[in-house]
Parts: sequence; C-alpha cells; structure tokens
Amino acid sequence: MATPRIFESEYRFCLILWEHEPVKSSELVRLCSEQLGWKPTTTYTVIKRLSERGVLVNENTIVRSLVSRDEVQASAIDEFVERRFDGSLPAFIAAFARRSKISDEEIDEVQRMIDEFRKGGER
Repeated sequence: MATPRIFESEYRFCLILWEHEPVKSSELVRLCSEQLGWKPTTTYTVIKRLSERGVLVNENTIVRSLVSRDEVQASAIDEFVERRFDGSLPAFIAAFARRSKISDEEIDEVQRMIDEFRKGGER
C-alpha cells in the first residue's frame, strides 16, 4: 500500500502526533494550539482528514498514527526525485552536492550507507 500524501501543515501536525502518541485528541488540540497556533476546529478537521486518508486512527478519542515518520519522509523524497529529477537518484545527489557544502564526515557517512546497502542491508 502506498503511503498517503501528507501536505506541509499536516506534516507539522504529524510531528506532534509522532512525538506524543498515543495521545488523547483533546491533548492534541492543546499541543497544536501551543505549537502551531491552531484553533480546536482546525485540529479536529486535520484529525478527520488524515483519518479518512489512512494516516491515523482516532478510536475513543485516542489518536495514533498508521504511518511512520520514516515512511512519510521516504515517500516525499521518492515523489520529489521522480518529479524533479525524472526518478534519477544520482541526478538528485549530484544537484544536491553541487549546491551544498558537504563535510568529509557526511561523505564518509553516505559512503558507509552505500556500502551497507551493497552488502544487502536495509532497503
């Protein structure tokens, strides 16, 4: 099953949910008011919308996610690379590397990740 698309404001909401789940919907209202400046109706609308799309579940006023932060981030990256770089990961990395200062430590870490993938690690 494909990870549902989550828009930016929904993602900020999900960051709060992932940090506190499982959490009462009333507590989410309070947290979203404090951290996002949202009114209660906005929070309840987002809960309903994300529930309908299979991102979270709200059972007996307890809200928990059905998709992880990693899944959402990976899906967003896949979509971005597909849309902007014709699905080419090397083209994306080359563009990123040209525009960003990458430290030797970061290069080493990326190389370790590549080596691990080559050995059959997590994919």
